[in-house]
Amino acid sequence: MSVHIDIAGLRPEGVAVVPSPLAELGMALHALSEPGHHPGLQGWVTGVTARLDPHLADRMCEADFLWRTTFSDLFLPSAGIPGRGALPGGTLAEELDLLDKLSDEQFVDAALEFTCALPYSLPGPGPLSDEELRRRSLELAAARGPRQVLFTERLLADPPHIRAWLRQFLQDCDEAFFAGTWTRLRHQLTADTRLKTDLLRHKGLAEALASVSPAVTLDEAAGRITVDKLGDGRTATGDGGLLLIPTSLGWPHLMVLHRHGWQPVLHYPVGSPEPAAPPTVDQLALRMTALSHPVRMRMCRHLARSAYTTSELAQVHDMTAPEISRHLGVLKKAGLISTRRRGRYVLHQLDVTVVARLGSDFLEGILR
Repeated sequence: MSVHIDIAGLRPEGVAVVPSPLAELGMALHALSEPGHHPGLQGWVTGVTARLDPHLADRMCEADFLWRTTFSDLFLPSAGIPGRGALPGGTLAEELDLLDKLSDEQFVDAALEFTCALPYSLPGPGPLSDEELRRRSLELAAARGPRQVLFTERLLADPPHIRAWLRQFLQDCDEAFFAGTWTRLRHQLTADTRLKTDLLRHKGLAEALASVSPAVTLDEAAGRITVDKLGDGRTATGDGGLLLIPTSLGWPHLMVLHRHGWQPVLHYPVGSPEPAAPPTVDQLALRMTALSHPVRMRMCRHLARSAYTTSELAQVHDMTAPEISRHLGVLKKAGLISTRRRGRYVLHQLDVTVVARLGSDFLEGILR
C-alpha cells in the first residue's frame, strides 16, 4: 500500500519547497481538534484552548470535519490553481486570496472529501452538478450528525456563503492565536526550505526526498516517487510541478495531495521525533501478525527474559524442534528476534527495543 507520484518529464525547476501559512493553520486546527494525534503539542494546545474565545470555539466545531480527520485540500489552494504551477502565498491573506480563486466545484469537492467519500483521484462530476452525488453526500453527512447535515446543506445550496464564512473564520483564528504561532514557527520552516532547496540544487531530488522522510523514495529509472502509507493513490506531475511543503505542527502526518487535476504536494513534518528508519507499513503488518499467534506470544515471554536454543524452546513448550523453528522463522523475518552463535549452539532472543517501539510505530504508521 502506497501513494505514487509519476514525475516523468518533471524539470528540476518544477520542484519547489515553500512554507505555507494556510497549511500550517489547517494543521493547527487539526491539532486543536485531535490533540491525541500530537502528544508533543499538548502544552501548546492547552495554552491556546484556555485563551480561546467561547464563540470562536463554537464556530470551530461547525466545520471541524475539514480538519479533524486530517486537513482538507482547501488548506493547500495553490495546488488547485489552473496550470498546476502556482506557489503558496507568503502571508495568510495571500493564501486566502488563492482559496478564493478556486471554483465553487473545486471548493465543494474538497470540502466534502473526507465525510462524503467523493471521487478523489479520478475525473468526474461533483455534487453541484450530479444529483446522485448530492443525495449521497447528504446521506453520508446524516450519519455524522445534524451539525454536518446543516453545513452540507448550506454548502450545496449556497457555496459563496460558506466560502465567505470560512474565510472570516480563518481570519478570526489568525487574530486569536495563529499569528503569534506562525511568527514563532516560520523561522524553522524557512530554514528547512533552504536546506531542502540546497539539496535539490546540489545533490538532486532523491537526496531531497530522503531528507523529507524515510517513507518517501524515488525510483529514477521509473520516474516515480513512492510514499509508504496505509492507503493507495496515484497522481502525476504531468506538465505541472511538485510542491514540498513543511509543517512544524504536523508530526506524525505525512500528507500527499493527489487530487485529480491538482498539482501534487508532499506536506511533511520537520523536527519530528521519528526514528531514522521507521518500519514500512508492510513491515509493521508483518510484526503485528507475527506477534498475534498464541504460541509465538508464549515463546516471546521466554525470549524476552533470556536467550534460548531451539531445543530448549521445544522442551519448554512441549513441541518438536521443527515446529519451534518455523515459529522462530516468522519472528526473525519480522525483525523481532536476534540470533547469535555460541560454539555449536544458536541462541535466539527477543529484540525488546523493537517490540517496545511497536505501539508508537503503529500509531505513526496509521496516522502517516
